[in-house]
Amino acid sequence: MLPAHARLRRREDFTRVLRSGNRAGRSTLVVHATLGGASNDAGPTENSVRAGFVVSKAVGNAVIRHRVARQLRHLVRDRLSQLPPGSTVVVRALPAAADQTSETLGRDLDGAFRRILKARR
Repeated sequence: MLPAHARLRRREDFTRVLRSGNRAGRSTLVVHATLGGASNDAGPTENSVRAGFVVSKAVGNAVIRHRVARQLRHLVRDRLSQLPPGSTVVVRALPAAADQTSETLGRDLDGAFRRILKARR
């Protein structure tokens, strides 16, 4: 589970990242990220990395969507330290994510993060 300060919840935050962030797609997911930007929150969390998830009905029924979201939350939690402070990430699951293992999702997530970090340089 992601800590509360590391989760995106507001629609405006999702929209900002999806429209202005860098994007890296893989076969099971697409990662949108704004790297090192200032957060709208005040206080000790303003430099924390925040993440949000989009798992649409195209991925599957409610049971499958929640399983995919849990897998992605767990995988992203372990990788937040790879991103610069103040980054915001949105992970969008594609329909192919429904029947994939956590290992496959993790490889796709790592590849997407590498591509986004490489584009920053």
